[in-house]
Parts: sequence; structure tokens; C-alpha cells
Amino acid sequence: MDTSKIFGTRVFNEQVMRQCLPREVYESLKNTNRSGKPLNPDIAEIVAGAMKDWAVEQGATHYTHWFQPMTGVTAGKHDAFLDPLPDGTAILEFSAKALVQGEPDASSFPNGGIRATFEARGYTAWDPTSPAFVRDGTLYIPTAFCSHNGEALDAKTPLLRSMEAISLQAMRILRLFGNTTSRRVIPTVGAEQEYFLVDRERYEQRLDLKLCGRTLLGARPPKGQELDDHYCGRIRLKVADFMRDLDEQLWELGVPSKTKHNEAAPAQHELAPVFASANIAADQNQLIMEMLRIVAKKHGLACLLHEKPFDGVNGSGKHDNWALSTDDGLNLLNPGKTPYENAQFLIFLCAVIEAVHNYGTLFRLATATPSNDHRLGGFEAPPAVISIYLGEQLTGVLSDIAGGYTHSEETSRALLDDLAVLPTLPQESSDRNRTSPIAFTGNKFEFRMVGSSQSISFANVVFNTAVADALEEFAGRIEKAADFDKEVQSIVSDTMKNHSAVLYNGNNYTEEWVGEARRRGLPVLPDTLAALHCFLEPKNVELFERHHVFSYIEMHSRYEIMLENYSKVLSIEAATLLEMVRRQVFPAVVSYAGKTARSFNELYTAGLRPEPVKRHLEEISSLAGRIGEGADALAGLLESACALSDPKEHGLFMRDSVLPAMDELRRVCDRAEVITDKELWPMPTYTDLLHRV
Repeated sequence: MDTSKIFGTRVFNEQVMRQCLPREVYESLKNTNRSGKPLNPDIAEIVAGAMKDWAVEQGATHYTHWFQPMTGVTAGKHDAFLDPLPDGTAILEFSAKALVQGEPDASSFPNGGIRATFEARGYTAWDPTSPAFVRDGTLYIPTAFCSHNGEALDAKTPLLRSMEAISLQAMRILRLFGNTTSRRVIPTVGAEQEYFLVDRERYEQRLDLKLCGRTLLGARPPKGQELDDHYCGRIRLKVADFMRDLDEQLWELGVPSKTKHNEAAPAQHELAPVFASANIAADQNQLIMEMLRIVAKKHGLACLLHEKPFDGVNGSGKHDNWALSTDDGLNLLNPGKTPYENAQFLIFLCAVIEAVHNYGTLFRLATATPSNDHRLGGFEAPPAVISIYLGEQLTGVLSDIAGGYTHSEETSRALLDDLAVLPTLPQESSDRNRTSPIAFTGNKFEFRMVGSSQSISFANVVFNTAVADALEEFAGRIEKAADFDKEVQSIVSDTMKNHSAVLYNGNNYTEEWVGEARRRGLPVLPDTLAALHCFLEPKNVELFERHHVFSYIEMHSRYEIMLENYSKVLSIEAATLLEMVRRQVFPAVVSYAGKTARSFNELYTAGLRPEPVKRHLEEISSLAGRIGEGADALAGLLESACALSDPKEHGLFMRDSVLPAMDELRRVCDRAEVITDKELWPMPTYTDLLHRV
């Protein structure tokens, strides 16, 4: 198969536009896509007609404004192109208005109080910077989503605003360094997506996986990932077929799926695309998550995107690789061969350091979800403490410049040079640190804390806006300075003096680092609620308002949505666990206790003294009682939680009372699983799920 011939065949991309649009219309739309210039409204009718004709050729009968409400997933209502005529015939119509604007019900989506039930109007607006595509007979048009009053109700709008903010400030820096050719700076992102695949039939037998995305019960299997034999190992044939089908469908949709491999845990895998602008990367990642689920089902599999679907087994993240590039191809985070002489790179590097130190609570918040709480700090993901890894070389460069020392050029050595048959393998300037939340990896920053089920939009909103804020400060200083070089050195020096506390090249997994982080004044926010309450701090509100990314109303609505979502997720999990225990686990354990009791009586009647059977019976009987008591206790706590009307108080009660009760009930049930007759256990075990794909 020639993959280059199928790539983008279902996308209304520049090649298609060049073929089906008048030249002046094509050039106008291309300028909007590439340089961020305002869309010329006069061309919308022509574009709509051409887009409709192309989509119909692709088999489309409907179109939808595809948007990203604050649910973490996408949405859209599907309208037919068909327009009936009085004579009983019909034509296909798609107007400029239908392309540019839609009106979904804003009060039916999470809005944090911005829209009441009787205030339903909301708008979707065509985003011409992200290409439309055809899937399953529908033309998908990427759009932004706002309220009747213009407040952002989605993930895309603030991301686009943050991209404008960082481009504005980065261009000020570039002009000061003499760059007169670049017209725009674009945050580029490559989001590595981790996921689990399990057998579909077994998945359907697990209520917790279906409703919650994670196993609320389950004893650890005899073999997990102890032998490290799954990572990058041979891909099972059924999984390979799935991956091949997934790649082809993603390529047709213009998603540049590049890398695939087995991850560390059994049944865990990873997909990585090529970098794209932050906006397009966010759209493509939503597509990837949707297609993972759809294609998996076609292959008799179920895709799990939850951050921690299996207790005691590595969870899944989404490494958000973030960089800055100009519209003419210059990577602003490329240090070159002599970073100590690359003043422009050092300024952008220092901007990231200052941004992460000043707004560490926002970076932590960007990864805070009840599902990601199970993963962070679990020795498969960075801890819930924000820091930056630069490597010894770059840290040394900054320290030497700050101290006024001359940095000597370092030469890299060749690796494996004792084997003549191997090619020359130069050593990189720094190692990789997989324990660091934000690691510099050559020419980009890898934000490793983002959860596998999350939209990447908010993480990149924070990255873009916080770095834009630092660049704005640096640009103002340099513009006022009498000596350019001296001021640049002063910025590097001040960065190391005021913000080096956020730099840490060691092992982030150690308890010593958490204590050291506190001594450095870094925020230690162990869970979602702790992080969430930092969102509306005056400093954070002022940041987003100053750069026109969020208004206070928009921030407050998001705070309310995230707080409410936290309690809802835990409530659903607790109710699901309760149903599974009462209707499946407890009856199975009682049944097994009865079966064991009958066996004991038969042996005793036969004149035997079955002490091991007696001890086994005592344990299983005790577990049955504890399971029943634990279920009753959890039910009582859920009832108490329902009586709490204050969202913050409700969230705290769920975290501090309900979650521990769920954990204790699980512990007892998991013990019962490992001593209960397998034929009586009512659901697939971890061994069934992880090792029988």
C-alpha cells in the first residue's frame, strides 16, 4: 500500500481547495490558515458550495458543526444537505450561513451557570484554521462554541486565544533579535496517546469498565509487568490488525499517525502522531480517541482510555510535546550546537522556566481530574509536583551565564565505538528523565502529566498563556534597554536567581524530592480538589484576563464544572461498585461459602478432620460478612453525600469519606476473589482481561 496516496483523502485540505476554489478565494483562505489573518466573509458562499460538492463526492449526505464542549469529548448535530422543492423533487443545499454559524442548545452542555435552562441559545462558529473532513457519511466542520453573550463554552476558543497571545509576544522578541521575515509564531504539539485494549466480550461483562472506564474490583494477576517483557515487544496478531486498520482510517482523515508500539503494562499500547499546530493537534487527538474506540469495537476489542483502568498496573498518560515554531519553519526551542551562544534560544528557554515557576498551580490544574489522581505519583507518571528537567548541560549553561562565567564548549563522545561494525552513535547533550513532569527533550518540552483521557486543549492553553506572559515581560525589558546584549544576559541571570527553584534534574519519585519541593516553595497539590481551588486565585485570574484568554466569568464557570464533575465521577463509581458488590460479588461469596460448608460436613461425616477446609470456610464466611457490612456502610455514605448541597463540601466528602470506604470494600472483595472458586466468580479477572486479548 502506498500510504502517501491515501493520506488526507477525506480532508478538505489545501490541495483540495486549490483544485476546487477560484485562485483568489483559495489564496484568501490559505492566508487565514497559515498566517492567522481574519477570514474574508465574502468568500464563505463560494467555499460552502465547493465544500459541499467535494463532500458529496466523498459520500456525505449530512454535515455537522463539530465542537468540543466542556465534557472532554466532541459533539455535533447532523443536518442533511437535502432541501425538498414544491414539485416533490429535492436539491442539495449548503449555504454560507450553514458553514459559518450553527446554533446548538447551550444550556444542555456543561456551562457552569453561564446558561440557565430557559436561556438555551448558543453558537458554533467555523474554524477555518482546522480542516473539515468526511467520516461515516457526514461532513465534519471544526467549530468554536460560545454562549449567546459570547462567553466560551468549549475547549477550542480559549486555545485559539492563547495561540494569538503567545504569537503576539513571541513576535516582539523575534523583531528585537532582527527577524523581519517571520509573520507568526505557532505553538506546535505532538500528543503521544497511551491506551489499553481488552477483549470486547469480557469488557461487556464488567459493569465497572462499561460505566466508569476502570476496574473498581480486581485482584492483581500472578504476572503483571514484572519482567518488562511487554514494552516495545512483539505486537499480537489481533492487535496488529487493529493498529493497521486504525492507521489507515486516521491517515485518510489527515491524522499523521507515525509511531505505534506496546507500552509497559500488559495489553497497553501507544500511538504518536507527527507535530501540528496546537489547535489542529487538539482536534486530531480528539479524533484519535474516537477512532480508537470505534476501530477497537470492529475488531472485537474494547479500548480503555482511563488513566488507571487496572489497580497495581501502569496507567496511561498523554505526553504533550510542546514547542514554538515560526510560520517559516524556525523552531525557537532548538538550542543549536552551541546553546551558550544562542541568545534567542536562551530567552525563550528562560520564558518557559519563569512561566512554569510563576504559574505552577495552573500547570498542575491542567492535569487534574479524578481519573488522573489514580495515576500521578504512582511510579508510572510524574508526581503531583511541578518541576522542569533541563539536563546538566543546559542547567550549567544558564548557571554560568548567570554567574558571569565563560562556558566552555563541550564535546560529545561516540557510543559503542569499540564495535567497528556499528555506525557512529553520538551521545546526546542530555539524558531523558521520565520522572519529570516537564522535561526538555532536545528541541521541545514534554509535559508528561496530562492524562490519557483528557483533551490536550487546556494544558496547552496554560502553556501558551504563561509563556506569553513571561515573553511580554522580557520584550518590555529589552525594548527599554540601552544595551541589548547586557539586558539579555541580565534576563538569564534574573531567571536563575528568581526561578531556578523549579529546575530539578533528579529522581522525582523519591519522598525526599517532595520535601525538597516544599522547602523550595513549590506547590504540592496531591489531588484534583487541592489543585482546583487554586484556579480562581487573583494571580491566575489576572493572567488570563490580561492576555484575553479567559474572562473571570469563563474561569468561574470552568471551576464550577470541574468541581461538579469531580463529585459526579466519584458518585457514579461508588454507585457502580455498590451494585457490583450487592448483585454479583456478595451472592458469589455466600454461594461459595455454602459450597465449602457442605464439603466440610461431608468430610467430617466421613470421619476426617479437615482443618484446612475449616480455616478456609472461616475466612470466606468472615469475608462475606465484611463485604455485606462494607456495602451497607458505603450506601450510607452515598446517602449522606446526596444531602450536601454545597459543591465544594460535597467534593471534600466524596474524597475524604466515600473514596476510603470504596478502597476498603475493594480490598475485602479482592481478597475474596483469590480464594473463591473461579467457576463461581461473577466477572472476568485481571488475568482474563490483561493476558487473553
